[in-house]
Amino acid sequence: MTSGQSDGELVLRVRVGDLDALGELYERYKGAVYRTALAITRDESVAEDVLQETFLRTCTYAHSIDENLPLGPWLYRVAVNLSYSWSSRVKRWLNVLQETFDQWVVPTCRSPEALTEEREWQQALMCAIDALPDRHRTVVILYYLEELTLKEIAYVMDLPEGTVKSRLYYAREMLRAHLDEQERRLIPEVVYDFT
Repeated sequence: MTSGQSDGELVLRVRVGDLDALGELYERYKGAVYRTALAITRDESVAEDVLQETFLRTCTYAHSIDENLPLGPWLYRVAVNLSYSWSSRVKRWLNVLQETFDQWVVPTCRSPEALTEEREWQQALMCAIDALPDRHRTVVILYYLEELTLKEIAYVMDLPEGTVKSRLYYAREMLRAHLDEQERRLIPEVVYDFT
């Protein structure tokens, strides 16, 4: 049951030890924090640990949280930092994205060829995202998966907004180059010999 109170009001209650307020914040943000941690760590158990630790830190550091600002970006920042600390950096990104895409794609009455082509494209995209350096992959995750603004990502990653824009730009360029290369490998160039 939610009280309808703002994040700031709940943070003020957490400061005085109100665990119900912490529980309400947990219910509001657990999905987003977990998805972010899972996307970075690629490990469900680590993502669960990051989720729990993020809210333990919310309780511990409630006195330093600005109740006049939205709580979401602060939580993302904590989750991202914890994810990097806890991450074994095992390459499981492909599986996480495949499951995410499978949930997003609505079955339709398309031809088997079209479905196969779409799946191949998704796999190529996931592979391209997996190949990005961590700093670029994180920006892509926060921007496209979590739909954060550039300003929010800058706060989460403790970077200037211009750096976030630059990383997003270069991530897109790297993705484009990787996908172009994949397409060239999948579609062999036809050479006509008219002699």
